[in-house]
Amino acid sequence: MSSIRQQRAASQMQQILTELFLREINDPRLEGLTVTEVRIDREFQSADIYVNALGIDSRQEDVMAGLQRASGFIRREVGRRTRFRTTPQLHFHWDPIPARAAQIDNLLDALDIPPAEDEEE
Repeated sequence: MSSIRQQRAASQMQQILTELFLREINDPRLEGLTVTEVRIDREFQSADIYVNALGIDSRQEDVMAGLQRASGFIRREVGRRTRFRTTPQLHFHWDPIPARAAQIDNLLDALDIPPAEDEEE
């Protein structure tokens, strides 16, 4: 269970990262990138950042390579825009949840369930 302080810091970091990806990082591999979740450990030494590229799983390797290349700049900007004593190490992870949710939606749409008949009382 994370503390309120961790949750606030994670929310702030997610906001900063989203702004960086939208406005300041010009790498074409990172276009359409969404930060789905940020988790910070209790000591604020590391942060796990979950990202997804708007349902385009085929770009996963390119996106992760782009993030690895830009990680120094991203960490420096996060440190500059927050008031943490130390800037956590950033660990980027591909978030498969949006793709799985879309698959489940497609499966549910494909089900042929007849409407329930009203029971007479």
